[in-house]
Amino acid sequence: MTTIATLNGVTIASSEETVVVEGNHYFPQADVNFEFLEPTRARSLCFWKGIANYWTVRADGVVLKNAAWGYRRTTPFARRLVKGRVAFWNGIDVRTRTGEPATAVTASRT
Repeated sequence: MTTIATLNGVTIASSEETVVVEGNHYFPQADVNFEFLEPTRARSLCFWKGIANYWTVRADGVVLKNAAWGYRRTTPFARRLVKGRVAFWNGIDVRTRTGEPATAVTASRT
């Protein structure tokens, strides 16, 4: 099933290969339109995923600071799940192609 991330009607990412971790769809970087993302200096630490880096998302005149994140440096536990992927929040609408809010079984940490 195709999952799409949009901001104000603009498609930021679209993929049939998202991975859901802790309720967030992680899109392969190849399926993310990076022309709408601008790296920020923000970082956060997740004890089991690693160090997250963030992007501001800009589309159609709307700017959402730190609304996308990914893990360049992952822990061994999370490497196969989130390395090379981008997730969205803070105003980014993530839905299936049919228009339903995207939901899926959360990936296990083991």
